[in-house]
Amino acid sequence: MTSSSEPIIRFDRVEVVFTTPSGAVRALDKVELDVAPRKFTTVVGPSGCGKTTLLRLASGLVTPAAGRTLYKGSPVNGLNSKVGFVTQESNLFPWLTLVENVEFPLAVRGVRPAERRDRARDWIKRVGLDGFESHYPFQLSGGMQKRASIIRTLIYEPEVVLMDEPFGPLDAQTRMQMQNDLLELWQRDQKTILFITHDLVEAIALSDTVVIMSRRPGRVLDVFEVPLPRPRNVFEIYVTPGFDTAYAYLWDHFRTELGR
Repeated sequence: MTSSSEPIIRFDRVEVVFTTPSGAVRALDKVELDVAPRKFTTVVGPSGCGKTTLLRLASGLVTPAAGRTLYKGSPVNGLNSKVGFVTQESNLFPWLTLVENVEFPLAVRGVRPAERRDRARDWIKRVGLDGFESHYPFQLSGGMQKRASIIRTLIYEPEVVLMDEPFGPLDAQTRMQMQNDLLELWQRDQKTILFITHDLVEAIALSDTVVIMSRRPGRVLDVFEVPLPRPRNVFEIYVTPGFDTAYAYLWDHFRTELGR
């Protein structure tokens, strides 16, 4: 087990360089960042600053040109099967029903059919999708598909969940509902979450810690501890004491990187 004082993920002076048709592009430059266990950490920054690359490093999908990515003290060399990854797209299998999609990770892990079906139905009920078990993805709304993609990751109980702007395509009302659902799930299980967003309000509403990145090549400019108490009401986050101060602080850094 990782002690509460030790990071579960550590980016140790990580540098990432991508080769493109127009030449080498440095995505991250000597990034040093610790992700605390059982906390909700969000990364914000301008487009192209390497936010998603951090998730790909933690999952083992990208190898750094220099530095190390550590998971529970050990270098990430190859695919990190200990983490779950929720991408921007729902990525549900169109030929499987909702319940079959949700239970799929358990089938891959050899869980018995009856057990995985029961666990899938339990998770589906938790997020208010009971009654839609036999529906296919095309029969579900965008928000319903996103709920399914999240619980499909949570069902196999990874210690760390990586989330890459999962609510970006949703309308404002559905987005707030999804934020509320995610907070309720996190409050129940307190998994470590590393979350990417462009939305400063979303970052404040969800997070314990907000990491502010610079323009490309991405560097860590600041690590901000959100002062708002939990539990939080995302529907009234604007009137929560401390919100205005937190938003002004983050926007001041963000505006500087946008050149405004």
